Amino acid sequence: MKKLYLAFALFIVFSFVLSACGGGAATPEATVNSKLDEVMNRGILIISTDPAYPPQSELVEGGSRAAETQCAGDQHTASELTGFDVETAVAIAEKMGLEPCFVTPDWTLITGGSWSDRWDISIGSMTITPGRMENLYFTQPYYTTPAAFFVHQDNTSFSQPSDLSGQTIGACTGCTYDFYLDKSLEIPGEDINFVVDNPEFMGYETDLNALQDLALGDGVRLDAVMTAQPTGQGAIDDGLPLKQLGDPVYFEYLAGAIDKQHSTDPAPLVEKVSEVINELHQDGTLLALSQKYYGLDLTSAAADFDWSQLNQFE
Repeated sequence: MKKLYLAFALFIVFSFVLSACGGGAATPEATVNSKLDEVMNRGILIISTDPAYPPQSELVEGGSRAAETQCAGDQHTASELTGFDVETAVAIAEKMGLEPCFVTPDWTLITGGSWSDRWDISIGSMTITPGRMENLYFTQPYYTTPAAFFVHQDNTSFSQPSDLSGQTIGACTGCTYDFYLDKSLEIPGEDINFVVDNPEFMGYETDLNALQDLALGDGVRLDAVMTAQPTGQGAIDDGLPLKQLGDPVYFEYLAGAIDKQHSTDPAPLVEKVSEVINELHQDGTLLALSQKYYGLDLTSAAADFDWSQLNQFE
């Protein structure tokens, strides 16, 4: 009887020690109170981005999948993609102690929200706008970019953006350039001057497709394309016969975006990623990436942006 009682007492003590040390009793589900808890427990950050939007993001030709990865079969590992957005996403994930895994859904699915937890965050050069804030939370911006018009290099009909009124202009469907052209664009903290009236808009899945159509010839399909200045300049550097028309017409603050409809509370993830982005501003990581991909500083204004002014969690 004494041996039985002693064994029982030892069992109770041993169970208590295991409980105190966290041994075996708790499950990951028991600690999931937010989207941040979910991704930290999972060990990977699932990121949506564009596979054909250089220099921001693109698939690496012949890129090989990481040999040891937690990424699912329908997700890309970091070694399969390159670009400013991609390296920014990798830096964010690494500071959080997570493996980055990438998916490439259609842009309209990303901006529309209601992701059904298929990915955690978008790092895809998304501009903060009041319209998008209806469905998405935004992090601290990680860079800014000027929006500009481009025409064929042989074009002599237009000398400034306002000359494009009534002309056929290509841009990505559902993006800020689309909204600029229909004069519905709003950007927190910035007054927009709409200088083009009544354009004939032609929507594209990506800016690069629009630029390639513009390169076919002056007025063949398009009279101009509106896109990020670095994207247009990148196309020129790659040999497309294009030129920028005048100065940029506005500047965008680009940030990570997180679905408001995640099944667990997304606010802590928004706050954590914003904290990490601020660290990447402060330690010079984002500036170095900007210099690498654009040859200039597109990050300082984003670092100074007052993220609290968005009042997203009220």
